[in-house]
Amino acid sequence: MDHLLVALDEAFDKKSWHGTNLRGSIRGLTAEQAAWRPCRGAHSIQEVVLHAAYWKYVVRRRLTGAKRGSFPERGSDWFARPDQPDREAWERDVALLVSEHKLLREAVAGLTPSDLRDPKKLRLIRGVAAHDLYHAGQIQLLKRLSRLV
Repeated sequence: MDHLLVALDEAFDKKSWHGTNLRGSIRGLTAEQAAWRPCRGAHSIQEVVLHAAYWKYVVRRRLTGAKRGSFPERGSDWFARPDQPDREAWERDVALLVSEHKLLREAVAGLTPSDLRDPKKLRLIRGVAAHDLYHAGQIQLLKRLSRLV
């Protein structure tokens, strides 16, 4: 199980060989930077952050068998955020991401040996770590793109 927790943590907020993780990709960003979109219809960094928080919630729920409906935002998958920067909303969304990671980590740490033999559960855990890394890269690209315009 330790290797699963290490993979989750390296993808989210611990030092790793691959470079910037999800938490590192948003460290120090302002609400203005988080709300920026490369074009109409594209997701902002803030929306990516909330999307990642949601999927940590979904994986935790699937691992534990918890019922749906406890995510603090209404809806699923992608949550629209206004184009106007809102520092308090940005800070809440980042705090939610951090909180959902902590809850997911606790759920993984609490898995039984039997759970750890379930290929579906292992796939979920590996997948959510990969999801963090994918979106960390997306955020890095959005930050670089925003400096070009």
